[in-house]
Amino acid sequence: MRRLKKKIFLGIFGGAVLLLGAVRLAFPSVAVPAEGEKTTTVKSADLTRKVAEVNVDSLPTKHVKFEEQPDVVDSVAQSVGPNPPVKWHPVRSVHSYAACFPDLQDVQIEAAKQWGVSPVCDRDEAERRRNELVYVGASPFFCIDKNMRYSIPYLVPRASHLLSTIGRNYLDSLYVKGIPLHRIIVSSVLRTEADVARLRRRNPNATEQSCHRFGTTFDICYNRFSTVSPPDGPQRRTVRNDTLKWVLSEVLRDIREQELCYIKYEVKQACFHITVR
Repeated sequence: MRRLKKKIFLGIFGGAVLLLGAVRLAFPSVAVPAEGEKTTTVKSADLTRKVAEVNVDSLPTKHVKFEEQPDVVDSVAQSVGPNPPVKWHPVRSVHSYAACFPDLQDVQIEAAKQWGVSPVCDRDEAERRRNELVYVGASPFFCIDKNMRYSIPYLVPRASHLLSTIGRNYLDSLYVKGIPLHRIIVSSVLRTEADVARLRRRNPNATEQSCHRFGTTFDICYNRFSTVSPPDGPQRRTVRNDTLKWVLSEVLRDIREQELCYIKYEVKQACFHITVR
């Protein structure tokens, strides 16, 4: 009885297959999808390949508040590497500017005397002492303030290297945080004796024993930055100065913790006062 049922089932199944085959031979169009209709059949090998090609790191992630991925522009942007990542590093700033950058004049002047040159009389003498000083007026990593009147863009090699390191690290930090690139602005560098005298006539509170006299010290603005934009392209989106300052404070804190410099947070002058060590 069981064998009979099995034979009946196989007979019915075989008959259905033959019938469907005959229908397809008689009407081939039934197997072709209508015009505009998309088939959902996907080969397993193709599906596996597509899944394998998905890069998890490229998926959108939630980040601080910066949605725009900066383009790589000019030599400044190219110096920090190729296409930026999508998962941005957060902006944290420092817990206290006064606590993180407390180095006063007495500490900085000792380092300035140790690593610096003897004070320069005037700007003509600075030109003649090129073997001791490095010109820092042209760099892809930072800008010299165009309105700088009481100092000239010269530093000892040790301080020049420090300034370039800060500028490059700052660009790199902006890059990995997904913030459009900006360069730091240096507002004061080497002051000659003549510069100090002129400054004291304008500002009697300016110290005569300035660390800037030794070519070891420079000031970086924290309320002004230079935007890096494509020369023939649209201007980059505006970034709050507070955000740029927070990133700069992180960079300077790390540099100071490596014992590469002394830093004083200047409130009235709106700058970080930095001396190499």
